[in-house]
Amino acid sequence: MVNTIMSRPLCNYCKQRPAAINYKKGNKTYYRKQCETCMHNGKGHGVPNWYKAGYRQKDSCDKCGFKGEQVQFNVYHINGNLNDCHFSNLKTVCANCQRTMQRVGSRWKQGDLVPDF
Repeated sequence: MVNTIMSRPLCNYCKQRPAAINYKKGNKTYYRKQCETCMHNGKGHGVPNWYKAGYRQKDSCDKCGFKGEQVQFNVYHINGNLNDCHFSNLKTVCANCQRTMQRVGSRWKQGDLVPDF
């Protein structure tokens, strides 16, 4: 039996740190293309698509008219497609309307981050 040492590939972006582990299947390890640092400090990380498109969260609910602080509101996609960031598809909704819509079964979906895997 020959001992072979398998080292992690380097990050494709910075070429300095080892690539992050994506998952393991059996005895084989699959790696991502970037290291953890580059993945989390990369361009646009943590910025929702609706924000990149220029939409800004309002300080009032588009559904009931409640006024408050921005932390009390979420951005919703009317058609349910989180990649459709046209302003006509985006609405700012308060937490109360959010709960009501979830109970009723609205097609609107909260505009939030999508995992990168």
